[in-house]
Amino acid sequence: MTSRVKTAGLGVALIAGALLMGAPAIAADVTVGVGPGGIAFGYQDGYWDRDHQWHAWRNHEEMERWRAENREHYYDRHHERERDHGWREGDRYWDRH
Repeated sequence: MTSRVKTAGLGVALIAGALLMGAPAIAADVTVGVGPGGIAFGYQDGYWDRDHQWHAWRNHEEMERWRAENREHYYDRHHERERDHGWREGDRYWDRH
């Protein structure tokens, strides 16, 4: 009886291990949590929202995702190197839609 219990336990452990090894990895879903105005201009070190408030990116993945989806409004440099710290008053592209 004891060897049957051990054999059954070993079988359960092997099956559970195989199932866990075959489970796909779940990646973090990165979203940019911006208020209702949305992001106006993105830079390496953060972004301006459409209400002219500066924000740092929460992490590198957040910046990378926004950059990939908004290349025409992302500038690959720090915002302090820009005139007006990167706020582009004449480029209110969101009002043109």
